[in-house]
Amino acid sequence: MKINFALYLFLFAVVYFAFPAIGYATVESTLTAVQGKLITTILPLVAILGLVFAGLSFAMGSPNARSHLVLAIIGAVVGFGAPSIVQFIKGLVQ
Repeated sequence: MKINFALYLFLFAVVYFAFPAIGYATVESTLTAVQGKLITTILPLVAILGLVFAGLSFAMGSPNARSHLVLAIIGAVVGFGAPSIVQFIKGLVQ
């Protein structure tokens, strides 16, 4: 039992000293970084993939193509408008 605790303590010390930036990280900065990645990379990519899927279903003659296109357009508006939406909500909160 003491060996396990000592091992965990040693591993914690190694990680803490190997990566000193971890000690200065805050939850707010981490969430801001995740938000930035989501807004700038993932949401536009998903919006484009949704539009491609909707276009292909329309080209293949799917009976649900119209609903796919409407949902893909709504998703694209949300995906590409996400930075503006986030700034608007931040302005309301502050």
